[in-house]
Amino acid sequence: MTEQTDSNGYQRGLALTEAGRHKEALDCFQEHLMYHPDDDQALNDTGAVMFCLGRTDESLHYLLKAHQLAPDKPQIVWNLVESYLAAGRPEEAAELFDSMEKNGIINTDVINRCSNAFLNKENKISAINMLLRSLNLEPKQEVLRGMIEIIKNKTAKVAIFCGADGRNFLDDIVEYLQERFEVRFFEGCNQQQMYELMRWSDISWFEWCTDLAAAGSKLPKVCKNIVRLHRYEAYLHWPAQVNWANIDLLIMAGNSFVKEALLRQVPDIESKTTIETIPNGVNLDRFQFVNRPRGKNIVFLANLRMVKNPAFILQCMQKLHYIDAAYQLFIAGRFQDYALLQYVTHMINALGLNGFVHLDGWQKDVNSYLADKHYVATTSIIESQGMGVLEGMACGLKPVVHNFPGAEEIFGEGYLFNISEDFCRQILSEDYEPIKYRRFVEERYSHKRQLARIDGIFAQMQLEIDSERSADEGYGTQARNSDETAAVKTESVEKDSLSNLYR
Repeated sequence: MTEQTDSNGYQRGLALTEAGRHKEALDCFQEHLMYHPDDDQALNDTGAVMFCLGRTDESLHYLLKAHQLAPDKPQIVWNLVESYLAAGRPEEAAELFDSMEKNGIINTDVINRCSNAFLNKENKISAINMLLRSLNLEPKQEVLRGMIEIIKNKTAKVAIFCGADGRNFLDDIVEYLQERFEVRFFEGCNQQQMYELMRWSDISWFEWCTDLAAAGSKLPKVCKNIVRLHRYEAYLHWPAQVNWANIDLLIMAGNSFVKEALLRQVPDIESKTTIETIPNGVNLDRFQFVNRPRGKNIVFLANLRMVKNPAFILQCMQKLHYIDAAYQLFIAGRFQDYALLQYVTHMINALGLNGFVHLDGWQKDVNSYLADKHYVATTSIIESQGMGVLEGMACGLKPVVHNFPGAEEIFGEGYLFNISEDFCRQILSEDYEPIKYRRFVEERYSHKRQLARIDGIFAQMQLEIDSERSADEGYGTQARNSDETAAVKTESVEKDSLSNLYR
């Protein structure tokens, strides 16, 4: 067959499709693909016709190949989503929604149908996730708010026990949980009250591996238990006090050196519980990016205690001040040790840095405070991540990070320094790319990535809890067939609905 004849065959297939003669059109498309196997448009059209003929699995074969060749083509993405939904595979359909949104083709109908498909598979958490996404796109869908509440009444009950530093780093996770579960916080003062709340819950979350986690782990096991360890707990005695056999999951926010410290205390912990490392996330909506020019203001964001090693940043600034006296250091945070405050104040004077190092205290409005800053530095001897640095990067500040154990895992090698001379070289370098620093956080440490991991954990636990419930207590067929659940359903799409897009 000549190329001209083949092209005519493809056009004939399009005309047959318009006429609703799908089987004959399919013959034309498949003949065309014999000579042009990588024609993404022809693969898309073939998949669409297969869909119209009710051959969903074969449709997916062609559409997946088309998507591999042209992943951003709107009609291919749309058709693939429709085929996934028809095949009862909402998980794969939902994975394409970001692409649909990017292409401007997402709508509430397809999201709501995906939610219903998740409900049909008794995946309540994913169903709620879809409804929340649909509401975000069109907030006036009041029926969906009611539906979310109905599903939430069937999801796990979650209890949160905050020890040590309270709800620091927990706000975004709490917001996520409250949208999907009934959540209660421990406000008691004794083990009996703790036990009562654990008995009420299906999942108990212990924030910080300290006193409450240790006490809760020693009570009779009545629910699934999660402990989240940040950093400093691994260097204290608390992990050795925990009955890890009663803990279903340990979430670690720290790097491998934090885990090494934990294993020194509890060498056999990995045989007693499951461990997952999930870094803390930066909520990028809260930190305003500014594509700022290179300047001479350095910020040190931290509540000051010995582990933050402020003495070293003063040594670094003394060296930098000798080279260029225009550089300024702004220390933002509370001193948690008066002796340390005395030392820092004394050394600022002793090193001749008065007027060049500023103790600004804790800052409520970080965005405004960072507006005129250019670098964010840390000299900590250990960190789980260094959230102050990551938040500064999100705003466009260049990070200058002392090479603490685990720093290379978190930041890579390019932003690290070992000695004060290296610090000066990092600051004085002409390399300054604010958008690069913001993207680093977006790609590695956004709170959306963190919440996606948390979502996976709770979705799996929800499925396990459901499987343990009896048929009378479970969601089961009754909920799927109820009038309320039917409210989520939108008009079903007829099998030839793809013809509006694939042409």
